[in-house]
Amino acid sequence: MNPGRIFIRLVFLAVQVIGMLAMPTFTANIIDYGVAEGDIDYIIRTGMIMLGFTLITIVSALINVYFAAKESQGLGDKIRRKIYTMVAYFTNEEIDKFGTSTLITRTTNDVMQIQFVMMMVLRMMMLAPFLVIGAGIMAYIREPQLAFVFLISIPILGLLLFIILKSTGPIFKSMQLKTDRLNKVFREGLTGIRVIRAFNKDDYEKERFDEANWDFASTSIQAYTRLAFMMPSMIFAVSVTNIMIIWFGAQFISAGDMQVGNLVAFMTYAMQILIGVFMVSMVLFFLPRGQIAAARIIEVLDTPNIIKDPTHPTHLDKGQDASLRFNHVNYRYTGAEKLALKDIDFTLKKGKRLAVIGGTGSGKSTLANLIPRLYDVESGAVEINGTDIRDVEQGEIRQLIGFAPQKAVLFSGTIRDNLRYGKPDATDEEIWHALDIAQGKDFVSGLPEGLDSRVEQGGGNFSGGQRQRLSIARALVTEADILVFDDSFSALDFKTDAKLRAALAPETEDVAVVIIAQRISTVVDADEIIVLDKGQIAGKGTHEELKRTNKVYQEIMESQLKGEDI
Repeated sequence: MNPGRIFIRLVFLAVQVIGMLAMPTFTANIIDYGVAEGDIDYIIRTGMIMLGFTLITIVSALINVYFAAKESQGLGDKIRRKIYTMVAYFTNEEIDKFGTSTLITRTTNDVMQIQFVMMMVLRMMMLAPFLVIGAGIMAYIREPQLAFVFLISIPILGLLLFIILKSTGPIFKSMQLKTDRLNKVFREGLTGIRVIRAFNKDDYEKERFDEANWDFASTSIQAYTRLAFMMPSMIFAVSVTNIMIIWFGAQFISAGDMQVGNLVAFMTYAMQILIGVFMVSMVLFFLPRGQIAAARIIEVLDTPNIIKDPTHPTHLDKGQDASLRFNHVNYRYTGAEKLALKDIDFTLKKGKRLAVIGGTGSGKSTLANLIPRLYDVESGAVEINGTDIRDVEQGEIRQLIGFAPQKAVLFSGTIRDNLRYGKPDATDEEIWHALDIAQGKDFVSGLPEGLDSRVEQGGGNFSGGQRQRLSIARALVTEADILVFDDSFSALDFKTDAKLRAALAPETEDVAVVIIAQRISTVVDADEIIVLDKGQIAGKGTHEELKRTNKVYQEIMESQLKGEDI
């Protein structure tokens, strides 16, 4: 928090409390000295003073609310930024530990809970104690003989509020978990809508969502129904207090021991005391919800990143003679007994194309993800330009690599925005050139708005082949030293695949290219082909060499090609 803003808030808070405490005294004086004695001038003068105090109190309250809102929203903004930055560096393992739905809930709903509690603390918790203490002192000064009333009414109100808060607290805690579940079911329904329709599971998913939705709704109804007893409890305590004040006050007035104005002032101060107690109770009620939300957020922020930048990083310049080496690399997924990759060893030089082929689950994509350090090796080393990538900052490594992932992910915006993702200053000429190589120029130029055509979330308004071509073009725009295509030709037909590889060859004479693929046709013209089988290298060589000598490669060929094609 800003110390200057805190000081300003305290000043205006003091002004607000003084204004609230002064009003009952002015009211009592008007009744005792103005109305009782028929002094109209006194009533007008005091009324004008009250009006001035009222305006000052209102202005002070507005300023306090403004600063409280500014602090609470600023806190929420900082927390959301920290969570986003933290999650952006999470590996897949760390994301899977929490789950996407709960990370979204923690970034939105939990942060809002903290903001709400922060707002209540700044508005009520700072005001209520001063108001209760000040009103208690003023009431005692006015009529010490009536002060015993508070010894009865305040414990009654406190007991009622305690019972209500004690019973509703656990229910509100469970609502946080039910919110996670509701978001999870809703998100799965949205992302898997095509699969749901394909298998005609609409009714099943509706029932599943209705179950989670009603579970959340019924818990909320139960919580807020119990919470609804707070206001009747407040009204009951106020009513009991007023009855006692009027009952005993009337006796004091009839005996000549109290003035009517003092009775009115005492009732107002009693109301202020009870309101202050009620405000404190409300803050104490919502405070555990904020604590739960804070604990869930801290759990995310305190999760250590598995992949960390080195303390003293080595610098790599873009545009050097690119080389990539896997130096006897072993990799194992967290919790797995067997290695996903075992003793992977190869070297790729500038201007060469390396293809990696193998069956499903052979470790091809795992190998691709090790290059930009999306995972860290268990042993051995991945080296770029002779330097272990663990000795280089992650951001600098990824500036050297153009990556087209297995799943072509596009972001909402325009085609131009997506293709500039790795190079923000790319010109339209560079973008069109990359699209031409990726065989996407024809369909993009055929769109009414060309590069300014809208891309929906995930690229849902394009076919699988179009998304892959845009993803490939995005990697090419970066003009990186190393290009990695992780099975990114899989949605292309054979003709487009061949044309793309033919266009790519002259453009990558100064680039090291890694092509991950399952199709023989995609890898036939590579300078070297690595055959993976169960995470190990089962063979190395050109297409002709492997066709003659490697059994695994021959089996892949036979499963894809027949007769003269072989």
